[in-house]
Amino acid sequence: MNTLVEQIIGDFQERALPRPTPREAVLPAIAGKVDSLIGVRRTGKSWRIFQAMNELLDAGTPKQCLLYVNFDDERLHPMTAGDLRLIPETFFRLYPENKTRRCHFFFDEIQNVPGWERFIRRLLDTEQAHLTLTGSSARLLSREIATTLRGRSLATEIFPFSFRETLRHQGEDDTLVEPAGSHRRALLSNRLRRYLEIGGFPEVQNVDDTYRLRILQDYVDVVILRDVVERHGIGNLAPLRYLIRHLLGSPACAFSVNRFHNDLKSQGIACGKNSLHDYLAHLEDAYLVQSVSLDSRSARQRQVNPRKVYPIDTGLAQAFRHAPGMDRGRLLETLVFLDLRRRGMSIAYFRTDKGHEVDFLARSGDDEALAIQVAETLADPATRQRELRALEACMADRRPSRGVVVTLDEEERIETAAGPVEVIPAWRWLLRG
Repeated sequence: MNTLVEQIIGDFQERALPRPTPREAVLPAIAGKVDSLIGVRRTGKSWRIFQAMNELLDAGTPKQCLLYVNFDDERLHPMTAGDLRLIPETFFRLYPENKTRRCHFFFDEIQNVPGWERFIRRLLDTEQAHLTLTGSSARLLSREIATTLRGRSLATEIFPFSFRETLRHQGEDDTLVEPAGSHRRALLSNRLRRYLEIGGFPEVQNVDDTYRLRILQDYVDVVILRDVVERHGIGNLAPLRYLIRHLLGSPACAFSVNRFHNDLKSQGIACGKNSLHDYLAHLEDAYLVQSVSLDSRSARQRQVNPRKVYPIDTGLAQAFRHAPGMDRGRLLETLVFLDLRRRGMSIAYFRTDKGHEVDFLARSGDDEALAIQVAETLADPATRQRELRALEACMADRRPSRGVVVTLDEEERIETAAGPVEVIPAWRWLLRG
């Protein structure tokens, strides 16, 4: 193992670092804190690490002060917690001058090694090194490491490409200059529609549609096997796979465990309700889907009402759609949800006393609230009335700072009794921030 670790360190020092498409997620890099990058597999966590390393090199840090180990490397399997000590020991033996200067250790998919938490704690306490970790489970690198390190870690979520990052990846202008001219508006509208279809996983951006769907389906298979089945010891795969197909193929829809349980029973698939609750939690931990609850002051109301579930990427929804021609409004709602998550906002949905629904009531850290409806178009009078009726009731009840309707292309300002409502095209919403 000593020789292998030395070879891995030497290989990293020899090869040139790739220059990935810059990501917007900011790593705090605070002294005495571990940076943990979490998100679904293949979303670009490793590339964000390379971006961080390039930033250090550009700032004058010697490459010999950087240590990178990818624990998905098959040569490191099986590695034990006891073997982990060989990594810093070998590194400091090769570069003894680093013992007295600040170094940067990057450990990719470290959760593959059982018992890694105590190793990280020891490094944090004994070495002059800033640690950056990645993992494919929210539980692994958010809850568990927070417990082990007692508040000495900061988690950064890495999502698939945002719309801005997608434009940047394609070498296109990702800025928004106001007012946008007709040519610029048409271009951004076209790119937004393509982004709805393809999603933001970096690897599939320039892949033929047929292969893209197969690649995305393979991603999900890996998440099921590695981050759900193996980690949680699940043996009853039929209901789990059925649940995944349902959630990914029905983006932005309300989900009730009770109803889904009855659906499984009608098809002769055995699974307890508690298991379904666990499966949903596992899928959220693995960042395959995310859910929001009803905005209510009553904890019971939040618990008994269905949650709305969103895939982590619209491309995954397309790869698991139940029939051609998926509702583009649902995909658009998913984009807006993911944008709010990237902004770090607290998200719920709102329902009026008469049962009318507002897609999002989103709050920032300073408790500023946004009431947001998402609709492909307001051209149909009935749709317009429905969306504005619910939004106006929410604005009157919750008093958000703004009311917004996000559409594909439409733009206007509507005066209501509860205040003005801004109708904004999705490309502007996503680029304006």
